[in-house]
Amino acid sequence: MPGGIVTVASTIMCPHGGTVTDIPTSTRVLVAGTPPILLTDQGLVAGCPFNTGSPSPCIKVQWMVGATRVLIEGRPPLVQSSTGLCIGPAPQGPPVIVAVQPRVIAQ
Repeated sequence: MPGGIVTVASTIMCPHGGTVTDIPTSTRVLVAGTPPILLTDQGLVAGCPFNTGSPSPCIKVQWMVGATRVLIEGRPPLVQSSTGLCIGPAPQGPPVIVAVQPRVIAQ
């Protein structure tokens, strides 16, 4: 499904409201002036409030599906419809991509 490419300026949250910060590995391409987030990039979660008993708060994001028709440096970028899984000691649920740049669309 087409959608805006996710960049470091995009807003991503865990299902409990924690902030996801992706560490970009693309060094040669900028999308709307910022590095894109690729399927293989690591997402770290900060401020997940899910601290009651077990399972514990979200720690990282494992992205599963990116763009299907576009590659950046040989890897698919994330788009607004991309899916993943927030992980703590146990899987927690999908991350929520709230806002992306609207200028570059990929499928």
